[in-house]
Amino acid sequence: MASVPFDQLDGEIWFNGAFVPWKDAKIHVLTHGLHYASAVFEGERAYGGRVFKLTEHNQRLHKSGDILGFKIPYSVAELDAATIELLKRQGFSEAYVRPIAWRGSEMMGVSAQNNRINVAIAIWQWGSYFNPAEKLKGIRLDIAEYRRPDPKTAPCASKAAGLYMICTISKHAAEAKGYADAMMLDYRGQVAEATGANIFFVKDGVIHTPTPDCFLNGITRQTVIELAKRRGLQVVERAIMPEELSEFSECFLTGSAAEVTPVSEIGPYRFTPASISETLMNDYMKEVYPTAAAAA
Repeated sequence: MASVPFDQLDGEIWFNGAFVPWKDAKIHVLTHGLHYASAVFEGERAYGGRVFKLTEHNQRLHKSGDILGFKIPYSVAELDAATIELLKRQGFSEAYVRPIAWRGSEMMGVSAQNNRINVAIAIWQWGSYFNPAEKLKGIRLDIAEYRRPDPKTAPCASKAAGLYMICTISKHAAEAKGYADAMMLDYRGQVAEATGANIFFVKDGVIHTPTPDCFLNGITRQTVIELAKRRGLQVVERAIMPEELSEFSECFLTGSAAEVTPVSEIGPYRFTPASISETLMNDYMKEVYPTAAAAA
């Protein structure tokens, strides 16, 4: 976490096609995205001076905007180029990347058909999403009160800002009780994900993970599934009920921010980070670094 407020960091932000001083990247208080959550975003990481799966993230950003009913005014190639140049300007090799697109302040009200679609990219240094000491032994999760919504009630295939409101509430509630995060169920009562990461379980050497039919099929999730299959590990995507958690031996989370993070506890259920979690954690780190990927 930054030692100063995020609006006071040094450097530049790419803002609507131009590189502007960090402190000058501002929007008006009546911005539609602030009031009505008409915003989509991505979370990415740079390793060794390269943003991992940059194009895939920007493709998803475009898709998220389409689902919310607006077109991002910069192509995927333009966003890729802006990110690469901004990473150089910031002078970082290891960094977190946050592109975001939102409706502006031209109209105020639920309907805002003519509002400008603004786009910005910020890059800063951000270490492990979870405490490194906790990560090695497995983090502790609470079980969230709020659930991921029915796809008929929310645009769950979009990485939309509004869908993260219940994630913030759930993570804050978990942290207040001493947990690192919370596991969320879906509208059917099935296991869904953590507040900002996908979830996996291990039983008898087989990996089980919820089918992403009401939450994002994360880019890191897809990467880790591919890494597991390269190892000859079986991955089963299916509905998982919370009472099944007592049958699993290992559990881990995946996400651009979380990377691969073992879990030791979810409410009353206990897990022991072991060989599969450790193997995939190491394989993922080898995958994301350019030199390691080139040598593989």
